[in-house]
Amino acid sequence: PMSNATEGYRSLKDEITLDSLPIEGEIPRWLQGMLLRNGPALFEIGADQYNHWFDGLAMLHRFAFADGVVSYTNKFLRSNGYTKGNEQGKISLAEFATDPCRSIFKRLVTMFIGGGELSNNANVNITRLADRFVAMTETPIPVEFDPHTLATVGVYDYADKLGGQVTTAHPHHDFARNETINYMTTFGRTNTYSVYRIGADGRKRDLIGALPVKTPAYMHSFALTENYVVLVEFPLVAHPLDLLLKGKTFAENLRWEPERGTTFRVMRRDTGAIAATLHAEPCFAFHHVNAFEQDDAIMLDLVTFPDAEIVEKLYLRSLRDEHAAYNTGRLTRFHLPLAGGAVRSESLSGEGCELPRINYQRCNMRPYRYVYGISTRNNQPATHPNQLAKADIATRQDRVWFAADCYPGEPVFVAAPNATAEDDGVVLSVVFDAARATSFLLVLDAASWTELGRAVVPHRIPFGFHGAYFSQQ
Repeated sequence: PMSNATEGYRSLKDEITLDSLPIEGEIPRWLQGMLLRNGPALFEIGADQYNHWFDGLAMLHRFAFADGVVSYTNKFLRSNGYTKGNEQGKISLAEFATDPCRSIFKRLVTMFIGGGELSNNANVNITRLADRFVAMTETPIPVEFDPHTLATVGVYDYADKLGGQVTTAHPHHDFARNETINYMTTFGRTNTYSVYRIGADGRKRDLIGALPVKTPAYMHSFALTENYVVLVEFPLVAHPLDLLLKGKTFAENLRWEPERGTTFRVMRRDTGAIAATLHAEPCFAFHHVNAFEQDDAIMLDLVTFPDAEIVEKLYLRSLRDEHAAYNTGRLTRFHLPLAGGAVRSESLSGEGCELPRINYQRCNMRPYRYVYGISTRNNQPATHPNQLAKADIATRQDRVWFAADCYPGEPVFVAAPNATAEDDGVVLSVVFDAARATSFLLVLDAASWTELGRAVVPHRIPFGFHGAYFSQQ
């Protein structure tokens, strides 16, 4: 039965290093790099339990490829939440939906004045800034680590004075300009979205534009095109005074206010000026897929949900409930007319989708054809998505990979050497095999959507969020 998936939301405490994993099938010899993965793996300290999937303490995983052999290492990120918690034997720093300290004064000091300690439990994603590797979360405190040993180096310090309390773990990289773009939300007397770029040195954040806003929205990611940054404000918002006075966690302060609709704020990358503000029906999304400019409009692709109920469904009490279920989101394209006017939307796939990935280096900010994601089979609700889907936007023909009792993670595309077609390469996904209570790294041929091989890990890897493939330098 589906219930086996709930084991994917339980803690993993072992840290191991293996020079080679057992292989079934074959791993392409041209894969000569490493897949780094991030996600929560510790859901309690002592008697204290974390409340939400987003709260669990970060663990890094490294799969390295050399001539058909796959090695594996996993290690907890030594964040302040991890080290302090283990020293004290209890949860000691606040996360997204868990707060050990309900003191209003302490919260006020931490969020608005600084001086308190914000958690740097960077459990969401991994990126490279110049030649440094960092783990990221939604507080703007990335943590640097060694990509080979996974040892924690320490908090990554930027060489600038930009501040903020909430950011995204989904920065965009523009390969042509060699710059990374992200934004932060600052709560205070005035609330501001600050969009910034990081140049080739990886250290200094330069402000592109600052947008004052009355009631900030929870935005997990954003869109980038050649000339614009698009912030999509869903009507899931945080009232700053509530954050101060209600003594609740960040998650508990988020309010669904559908009457606000969805607002698209289009900012020029060169000047930071707002080029257009557009409105659509209410919806919610964690993940942007891609965006590009076409005929005086922006095509913006998102994984949408009708409302923000998904945030509630990702509390651990729901995820561990054998009878609870959620369906994945829908792949949706929004047509944003830059001259103003009505926003149109259309569905791009008959399969559900989450943790979407594309051939990023080739297709980000450009017209493209394929999206890879996890989804729930035939929209049959499951406790965790149970198939990998490849959506073909051109033909609307979807391919799926499914295996009984197997629950895949984010599919990461890796282009083959000298690739010509957009889907010439492989897709890598960490899959929890509930029947065996272990996990394996799945390698699919991206074009034919067939399994090439798998590397089997001796333990169960808890469901994670995001990762990235880095070719050996």
